[in-house]
Amino acid sequence: MTSAYVILGLAVLAIWLLFRKKKTGVVALDEIPDKWHTILTREVRYYRELPAAQQEVFLREVARFLARIPVNGVQLEVSLEDRLLVAGSAVIPLFGFPDMDYQHLDEVILYPGHFDREFNFENPKELITGMVGNGPMEGKMILSRKALHIGFDNTQDKHNVGIHEFIHLYDKEDGVIDGVPEAFVDKSFVLPWLKLIEGKINDIHSNDSEIRDYGGTNRQEFLAVAGEYFFERPHLLQKKHPELYQMMVKTFNQDPSQLLARKEVKTKPLGRNSPCPCGSGKKYKHCCLK
Repeated sequence: MTSAYVILGLAVLAIWLLFRKKKTGVVALDEIPDKWHTILTREVRYYRELPAAQQEVFLREVARFLARIPVNGVQLEVSLEDRLLVAGSAVIPLFGFPDMDYQHLDEVILYPGHFDREFNFENPKELITGMVGNGPMEGKMILSRKALHIGFDNTQDKHNVGIHEFIHLYDKEDGVIDGVPEAFVDKSFVLPWLKLIEGKINDIHSNDSEIRDYGGTNRQEFLAVAGEYFFERPHLLQKKHPELYQMMVKTFNQDPSQLLARKEVKTKPLGRNSPCPCGSGKKYKHCCLK
């Protein structure tokens, strides 16, 4: 009887370990292709300026995200670079919360360019580049692939559509996108936060702010717009809006001004026929550019 209990206990333990591995999505660093590091270093400033140990954490979080969430395309073939930029956009807002997942996401869909609310392409009257779905599209995020890449190519414009939409999902972790993310729920700084963003939105409406106009739409859009600013130009936000910056540090449990240099060092872009920096010996166009 004792041996039967032992066998049963071992079986339960094995099932628990299997479930735990599936839930956390732990990926060994040596299972992640070297070219992921190459692409992220080239394309994502946030990753590029992390210390090596934190780059390893970032890589594992990217792998964990991609193991959970499919990235599919409409009228386009999704590349490895596309998938890594989507995953990088997802990891950055949650990097201060290890092992936290987006509970309201089951798929990311890439469109070639902008779209309208009916998901039609290239409607000049409505130029949407990112959307968190609801109703029939609950659990879906739609992104313009073109806008996704531009967001990482230009790190000086305080705008990144991928980060913007994932901040909305972070905001939704308490069940509703309302500009008060889960980190603020039942905390003493909820009311100060609401008072602060009300004042910042009023400044936008009065043309007395360099925060992007779209942030004046409502408090949920303000959170996402200010969050883009926070991750793209942390030193500038800290200088121009110190109180807001400190609130964002609490919101995301991280301080990117301690990670990113005040000025980004630009690197010379690789040509299609250049040797691939991953060390494969192939031309760039036949390796990591694919």
